[in-house]
Amino acid sequence: MKIPKRLQPLVDDGLIDAVESQLMSGKEAQVYVVRSHGERRCAKVFKEAKQRSFKQAVQYQEGRRGRNSRRSRAMAKKTRYGQKEQEQAWLNAEVDALYRLAAAEVRVPKPYGFIDGVLLMEMIGDGEGLTAPRLDDVTLSADEAREHYAKIIRDVVRMLCAGLVHGDLSEFNVLLAADGPVIIDLPQAVDAAGNNSAEWMFERDVDNMRRYFGHFALELLATDYAKEIWALFEAGELHPESQLAGRFVEDTAPVDVDELMTVIDDVREEEALRQASHQRGDEPGVEEAAAEWQESQRKR
Repeated sequence: MKIPKRLQPLVDDGLIDAVESQLMSGKEAQVYVVRSHGERRCAKVFKEAKQRSFKQAVQYQEGRRGRNSRRSRAMAKKTRYGQKEQEQAWLNAEVDALYRLAAAEVRVPKPYGFIDGVLLMEMIGDGEGLTAPRLDDVTLSADEAREHYAKIIRDVVRMLCAGLVHGDLSEFNVLLAADGPVIIDLPQAVDAAGNNSAEWMFERDVDNMRRYFGHFALELLATDYAKEIWALFEAGELHPESQLAGRFVEDTAPVDVDELMTVIDDVREEEALRQASHQRGDEPGVEEAAAEWQESQRKR
């Protein structure tokens, strides 16, 4: 086929030997099957911001840390330079996520490089020489659904342990390879600890998978891995090999309001002392002494 304009520089530099076909065109990018270093690989060509139809970029970018304070300030002020840097950060997100998740043993396409808005990565095959289908395009037996669902749950746990939430996981963003499901499309991956929407995004991701696989194995619809996994994550008890039950029991114990208000008041008093000490220019150690005095007075 005719070489797309965005891929021509990679052909000229010898990174791509030939372009075989267009695999897909989506809201974020166009994907081509290419020959590179004697292998069939994929070239994902990201669309420019004005051409993309993904409208929730700001929500997904919350919590992403800039590597340069000047860039971060410019991005926050939305200057022309800042918008350019924000666009580059968005494009780099998938590459960073792929390397990070591959290191965490999450089954994702292996990345080979990112050049001028083009991501070269592993082509996921079906074991018979063809590209792997999306989950949305296959019919599963009940046993296959149970097996693949268990694999996806293991991978979202590993992903969360690596500090990431996919943010848009569904049957449209998972390929069924010869070795099982492969998670794809990660430019919107969010920081699990730094994004205020991470919890509900995670629950939505897992619930999407539950509904999909539950069509083929009805008992999977009764599972509640999302809340169980997130509760372990918040408690600092989640690890890649965590044993999960697929159930979650809400804590219905009444909140001790008096105790809660006491804690809040203590925090406020400590912050007031800290601010007063800072304004006086006290030397290190004065704040601690004042806090100790305050605590002794409280215990009288």
